[in-house]
Amino acid sequence: MKVLVTGAAGMIGRKFCLKLARDGSLGGAPIESLRMIDVVAAGDLPGAPFSVTSEAANIAERSLAPRLIADRPDLIVHLAAIVSGEAEIDFGKGYAVNLDGTRFIFDAIRAEHLLSGGAYRPRVVFSSSIAVFGAPFPDPIPDDYHLTPLTSYGAQKAAGELLLADYTRKGFFDGVGLRFPTICVRPGKPNAAASGFFSNIIREPLVGQKAILPVPETVRHTHATPRAAVGFILHAATIDTARIGPRRNLSMPGVSVTVGEQIEALRRIAGATAVALIERRPDEAIVKIVSGWPERFEARRAGDLGFVAETSFDEIIRAHIADELGGKIGAA
Repeated sequence: MKVLVTGAAGMIGRKFCLKLARDGSLGGAPIESLRMIDVVAAGDLPGAPFSVTSEAANIAERSLAPRLIADRPDLIVHLAAIVSGEAEIDFGKGYAVNLDGTRFIFDAIRAEHLLSGGAYRPRVVFSSSIAVFGAPFPDPIPDDYHLTPLTSYGAQKAAGELLLADYTRKGFFDGVGLRFPTICVRPGKPNAAASGFFSNIIREPLVGQKAILPVPETVRHTHATPRAAVGFILHAATIDTARIGPRRNLSMPGVSVTVGEQIEALRRIAGATAVALIERRPDEAIVKIVSGWPERFEARRAGDLGFVAETSFDEIIRAHIADELGGKIGAA
């Protein structure tokens, strides 16, 4: 099996590639090669039992996609994207990467499919987002609810979902779209995502550092860990897609909590000292973006298909402590 991962230097991409390196196979098939693409090189995977290449490249460059698909990877995991806050601020860049870059990749696959006489039909796992939904919406949002994004990022991901479904319908590839909830707790440094504070108010206090909370504690959102996100991708890469049917984009499961409930979970696990490090500093721009996001989902189809996430926010925090902090809390 040949695997191509775009956005491989990102947090989820890197963790997915490390998982492949540890396992050496996917769905019972040995991995022959892994190609990692991002705007910065993803680096090496020491000890990987297969060929690994890492390249710094921009998927918004039209000439890149045909070169990536020329050796006909069996699995393409398309994670590369401009995050929500940045896509809202830089309209042109968001569309260039999130929409044009996605279509360039899909069209390159189509070209190889036609060149092969239809023999080449890879699995494509597309990273979408709950931002494809916009208020007003029911609570919870059912699996068959219409897409009404209220941000540029959401519009770009919704367009990608439509392309994925249509190219799959035409038989060019076998696509699965994953609407990720907000991934929390994200390790590393804060990024430009409008949702970044959901992780910041947990990650920083756990190591004794201050964090800014820009929204009211009543804000509700749905979360899953990086560990769960990697599991979503692995399952999408190996599932019998006949079970999915023509509606190829799925809302992933997660834990729906208010910011206040996040903070109380932090208090239970790390104590009042950690909670005291959270500073309330309202930011109307972020409040406006987040107020249009969905709060919870049925995710019944994903559950029936075997996609699994955490069931409590305490579990989410404990997963971060185990996976990123060596089991130790710096603020306790």
